[in-house]
Amino acid sequence: MNIEELRTYCLDKKGVTEELPFDEHTLVFKVMGKMYALIPLQRIPPQCNLKCNPERAIELREQYDGVITPGYHMSKKHWNTLFLDNLPPTFVKELVNHSYDLVVSGLTKKLKTELDSI
Repeated sequence: MNIEELRTYCLDKKGVTEELPFDEHTLVFKVMGKMYALIPLQRIPPQCNLKCNPERAIELREQYDGVITPGYHMSKKHWNTLFLDNLPPTFVKELVNHSYDLVVSGLTKKLKTELDSI
């Protein structure tokens, strides 16, 4: 999966915005104002950071040693870095969905109601 395909997939989710809050080289995707994906645009090989359940994050890092690593410049407990060239696109989409769902589940009732109305 290339960066543009990943970007499109992230933006297609309900309530998502795209920002460049850190610098002009790091796309940040938020659902209702909460980060769920980061894509550094100038990293080679292409990669992204996704939120992950802590237990699953450890399992993924063990299973995909060197391909899924603790989140670069992120909380190592809750974020993973994925090296996109070495993962099937369907699996990357599954992990994007997991990240999105984790963030949505942590939203306030008010924000969940707003999201439902979009």
